[in-house]
Amino acid sequence: MMSEICRDKQLSRSSVNQTSQHQRRMAKQKIMKEFFLLFAVICSSASSDEWKATVVKSIDALVGSCVVVPCSFSHTGGNLPTSRLRAMWHYKGKTPDTKGNNIFHSDATLIKDNFKGRTKMLGELGQNNCTLEITQIRNHDNGPFCFRAELVRTENNDPTKDMFSFVEDCVELNMITEPPKPTVIKPKTATQGEPYTVTCSVIHTCPTHVPKLTWNLDSTKVIVHHKDIKHGNWETQSIVTVIPEEKDDNSEITCTAEFNGGLKSPETFTLHVKRIENCNHIIIPAVVGIGTALLFGIFCIFMAKKYKNRIAELQNQEGTMWNRLSRLSRRGDTEGNG
Repeated sequence: MMSEICRDKQLSRSSVNQTSQHQRRMAKQKIMKEFFLLFAVICSSASSDEWKATVVKSIDALVGSCVVVPCSFSHTGGNLPTSRLRAMWHYKGKTPDTKGNNIFHSDATLIKDNFKGRTKMLGELGQNNCTLEITQIRNHDNGPFCFRAELVRTENNDPTKDMFSFVEDCVELNMITEPPKPTVIKPKTATQGEPYTVTCSVIHTCPTHVPKLTWNLDSTKVIVHHKDIKHGNWETQSIVTVIPEEKDDNSEITCTAEFNGGLKSPETFTLHVKRIENCNHIIIPAVVGIGTALLFGIFCIFMAKKYKNRIAELQNQEGTMWNRLSRLSRRGDTEGNG
């Protein structure tokens, strides 16, 4: 009896020890999981909260028109509203605190005189968008230009020590004095009476003021598309559909691109219309001839019938007269014999 009690106590003690060891093991695993999660969060914060900017290195700019420089950035301040951020674009290698070095500044008084009214930020700084628009492009606007961001205090708009100039990610403008020619894509030959579709497209770098594409055609079937082809380049397309006639053969079709600022660039090609072969030039005269012959035949039949009836009437009249003469002759003979 005593031995059974001792055995039960040993089993109970062993069960308690196993449960205790399992709980300690589970607690250790929980602590390790929490540690790794915390480590991942810390690493993620460290990797995302950095001063970085993504800017195109170079972009074409049409003199007299406009250009949009795509730009995005990140900073060490976490998620901040636009009011807590101050932006500027300045000449590379020059101090942005000096008025003559900024082509854009959140404080308009610090913008270089010949850029005042010509530059503006298109994106929200609070959404990490530092895209810049420059209008009325001039020959000397080639840069290079760098973006700078500063974190400010909300109460007095003074900058904090958190600021950064992205001097390794600057943009240079390639000055273009002649507007680019449109590109025309078309079938080699048009067919008379069938739809003929032509596409005219032009590459540009100012999506805020897209080029206007026009045709020297009286067609209402025109479709226009705008497409981002990356690296600051955009494509505007105009697709027109016409129904050419024989008279349109060897005529000229022109697509003209008009850019912001009034510069124009045309592209012209000659339309060749293939005539549809038909038998109308044979069928129509034949039908007219057959119709005329038919009418003439009917007329002849009618006239023949008419004259035949007249002849019959005359013959009847002659027979009647002959009968009368015969009767008169017989009557005379009778009277003579009497």
